[in-house]
Amino acid sequence: MKQRNIALCIVLSVITCGIYGIYWFICVTDDTNQVSDRYTTSGAMAFVLSLITCGIYGIYWAYKMGECLDATRMEHGEPTGSLAIIFLILNLFGLSIITLALAQNELNKYDIL
Repeated sequence: MKQRNIALCIVLSVITCGIYGIYWFICVTDDTNQVSDRYTTSGAMAFVLSLITCGIYGIYWAYKMGECLDATRMEHGEPTGSLAIIFLILNLFGLSIITLALAQNELNKYDIL
């Protein structure tokens, strides 16, 4: 798992018209699966499913990523929040880049190789 600069990821996503955002989405999904030890859908498969369902799977993905990160917080003795609900609401309003940024912020706290 690689520590990523959130601001740089956002800028690259905007500059590349979302192409880097796709890569970031896949990496965040795979890293979340690795950190939480819950191997759900891989990053590439989550992207394909989001594409096929015109973004509907992306809303479900956001909720599941929030659940995984909350479970990881609990396993590390940190206070849990309601990341699943926050991610769900953000994606419902089309703010998935903020969801990615918040998920990356959580992932940057963990150092798993």
